[in-house]
Amino acid sequence: MSDDLAMRVQGGASLSTLIYLPGTHGDWTLNSGFRQAAANRVRLVEFTFPRTLNWSLEDHSEAVEKKLLENGIGRDWVLAESFASQVAWAWVGRDSKLFHIEGIILAGGFVRHPVIPAVAMAKFLTSNIPIPVLKVFLWCYTLYARAREIDSPEARAALNEFVERRTKADLLAAAHRLELIEQNDLRPIARASTIPLFYLTGLIDPIVPWPLVQPWLKKNCAGYRGWRIVAGSDHHVLGAAKKSSEQILKWMAV
Repeated sequence: MSDDLAMRVQGGASLSTLIYLPGTHGDWTLNSGFRQAAANRVRLVEFTFPRTLNWSLEDHSEAVEKKLLENGIGRDWVLAESFASQVAWAWVGRDSKLFHIEGIILAGGFVRHPVIPAVAMAKFLTSNIPIPVLKVFLWCYTLYARAREIDSPEARAALNEFVERRTKADLLAAAHRLELIEQNDLRPIARASTIPLFYLTGLIDPIVPWPLVQPWLKKNCAGYRGWRIVAGSDHHVLGAAKKSSEQILKWMAV
């Protein structure tokens, strides 16, 4: 993967399209299990964000839309993971006449993060953690991920790539994404939107606690249609690939 906005497509054009936008880590390296679970049932379009330190949320959404249109994709469902929920709401707020969002699924996502001081703390830690310490933490995480996700040569290779991509430049880009979360309040856009909205969360999510998110979505979002807690999962709810994919495909009616 380059440091530019990257997109890849798996599945035929006759299938319903699902656009995956990644979380704070910014790439598709943690999505291998979900990709396998959803294979042949949707046309999965995955993105990796550039390691930018100056793009706004609107810049992200405009670049994603441009890339999709260039590839002949003009309507879809959006699967927005964590940070990408902010990109999705900025996309909705632009009210594009060229692209039609059929539905939004927030995977560990939110509108306004419910604990902004925690976001500021995460930004500080992400910017300052020594790379050797990070590598040890990530090595432990890969063992956990392999134990709970679909284990395969593809999944192991993706996890290795996930660790390899965590460079200083990558951490600074992640910190910038956290700063965008801290700086932006997209609640007016979410309140006004009537696009079908679904919320998927892990049972144990200390990063974006669902008790502080789901009630707000239900009360304030006109497009809200429902939610699901995936037992045995955490903030990276798509890591519970079989359960998550089945629920998402049910919401999409495919």
